[in-house]
Parts: sequence; C-alpha cells; structure tokens
Amino acid sequence: MSSSTPPIVEFRGASKHFTVKSGTVKAVDDVSLAINPGEIFGVIGYSGAGKSTLVRMINALEPATSGTVVVDGHDLSQLGESALRGLRQEIGMIFQQFNLLQSRTVARNVEYPLEVAGVPRAQRRRRVDELLEFVGLTDKKKAFPSQLSGGQKQRVGIARALATNPKILLADESTSALDPETTRDVLDLLARVNRDLGVTIVVITHEMEVVKQICDRVAVMEFGKVVEEGTAYQVFSHPEHPATRRFVATAIKDKPDADTLARLRSRHSEHLITVTVHEDGGHGRRITDALHDHNVRGGIVYGGISEIKQRPFGSLTWGLEGAAADIQGVIDELRRYTTVVDLGTAAHPVDGFGYGADAAFQPAQQAQPVQPAQQAQQAGASTSTQTQILGGDQK
Repeated sequence: MSSSTPPIVEFRGASKHFTVKSGTVKAVDDVSLAINPGEIFGVIGYSGAGKSTLVRMINALEPATSGTVVVDGHDLSQLGESALRGLRQEIGMIFQQFNLLQSRTVARNVEYPLEVAGVPRAQRRRRVDELLEFVGLTDKKKAFPSQLSGGQKQRVGIARALATNPKILLADESTSALDPETTRDVLDLLARVNRDLGVTIVVITHEMEVVKQICDRVAVMEFGKVVEEGTAYQVFSHPEHPATRRFVATAIKDKPDADTLARLRSRHSEHLITVTVHEDGGHGRRITDALHDHNVRGGIVYGGISEIKQRPFGSLTWGLEGAAADIQGVIDELRRYTTVVDLGTAAHPVDGFGYGADAAFQPAQQAQPVQPAQQAQQAGASTSTQTQILGGDQK
C-alpha cells in the first residue's frame, strides 16, 4: 500500500463499554488500529479479549462508546441509519455457525442480500451463478443447507457475503466449527477472494493455523486492548508482549517450558542451548559448521519449526558435548546470526528463559523420573504444531 493511501478501517482511541450488574465491562478499551486496503488482517486473543466486539464495531452493529471508527473514509458516529445501511452493503460478514436460512436453497441463500438491496431478478440470478462458480458449488445450486457438509455451508456463507461486491469481508471465527482439512480449504478460498477480487479481509480468530496460512498483519488483544501489532511473521516469530508469548507457546511447542526443561535435564547431561530458526534456510549449515569448527558434538533434543505464509520460524534445543571453552565458542559464533539461549547443564543449569527458582533449574537427580508412556507422549508433542481451542469471545 502506498504511504498516501488512507486505511480502509481505522480505530482512533475507540472504546466499547457495557453496563452489567457488577459494573462496567470495557470490552474494547482505547484501541487505535489501522487496516490497509487489500490486506488480510488478523485479530487474535484469548476468550474475553474483545475480538468479536471489535469486529462488530466495524459495521456499527456495536457503536463505539467513545473514540472514532472510520470505515472507507466515513466516521461511523456521524452517519444516520440510512447511510449506515448503505455502508453495510460494502461490508460482508461470515460466521462460525454459517447462519444459513434452512428453508432456502443454496442459490436463494446467496441471492438473499441482493433481494434486500432491491437488485432486479435477472441481475440477481446472474450474480448467484457467478458466485457459486467462484466458490465451487455450481452443482449444489438447488440443494438445501441440511444436505451440505460444514465446508460447503461455509462456502455458501462466503458466496452470500460477496453478493453485493463488498470492499471489506469480516470473518468472525469462520473456521472454528470445521475440521483441519476443511479449514485449509476454506482459508484457501478466502485467500483467493483477497487475491482475485481485492477484498480486504478482517479475520477474528483464536486459531494459530488461520494466522499462519493467510494473515498479512495481526493485532493481539488482551482485556480489550491491542497489546501487540505487526506483520504476522514478526509478531509470532519474535513475540514481545506476554500475551503474545503465551499464545505462541500454547500453539507452537518449540521452546521447552520449565517442566519440560526439568525432564530434559533428567535425561540429558549435555550442555543445552535453544537456537532460533530463521527463514534464510542457513540454520542447519551454520550449526553444523560451528560444531565441526569447534570440535563439539551435538544433537537435537527438543523443538519445532512451523511456517507463517510459507516463511519458517521456530527453535530447536540442542545438547552439546565438548570442552566448555569449545561449547562457548559455538554459542558465540551462532549468536552472530541468530538468538541463542544458553541453558547450561543439568549439574550447572543456567536460567536462560527466566523461569526463576523453579524445579527445572535444580540438578537432574532432583527431577522426577519420566515414565515410558509419558516420554512417548512428550516426544510426539515436541515436534508438532498444536492449536489450543480457546472458546468464545466477550461481547
């Protein structure tokens, strides 16, 4: 986007408060945020973070209590109901539970917003045919929602949301009710909507897979506030705020937590280091060269590597064997290229992750032994990307 192109959605110190018996709930609290035309922007956070409320402020289903929300150059607080109805035709929305009309066929569900907008019948039918072809459901034109799979229902929802040629598409937990394979298919379709039609998409999600696959930029919310914002790769490969780090840690099992580190120390007497993996592809060669050059032996004992929009990120924990000075030489050399966390040895642990006086940093003989079944479970979890289901959102 050109620096002179204004945002298509902008929050300027916007807040939304609700009055309940116990007092006032700040669902959205003084948020300033800009979403650029043509991007896929993700808003993520735990249950109660305010994500769904924020997205409903974009189409003024939840008017701001204070501050300003500007959509396509219009200050929503200055628009009357008639003007808001017109603006909402520029904003499509897809939902977690699809919200299809059960008594209507697929074609008539897609046609519905065009009927409401007063579009002539012949024009409506042409538009429905175009959209069903776009989402791959031409053969389901006369089917009813009860005859469709979850993925097909969401495709109908996407087609319906696109019926009025919107500039903005709001996707509120749109894949949460789908299985992983169907989720990937729907996300591929959303990416095509963005790429081929130029529609700006705002994605509300708690699923790391959604962010990894399609989001250009992302904002992390906690307690109604945006606590971190940036490109999806930047935010998740180098998280700064504790909320972001917690989110990444629960979704991407690449760094050992305190308990896992204690178990690693109970099994490995080597010197442990955790090395961040960058997208330049040189990690393996660099660490192999460093080990060779300093006469140190090493092997991977824990870690995981994932991708965000085909850009790898993650970390690997290595166990190193050799003279202390040689191991330090390896660490110093790798730190010229990437982040290295020194965890020391079981006999002389180093609090590299700042876990404090945890049991993880006691000598190995004090750690509890790990049973074989637990070892198998941990080994499977250590190299996989996991998604934590976090539930609904605060309204």
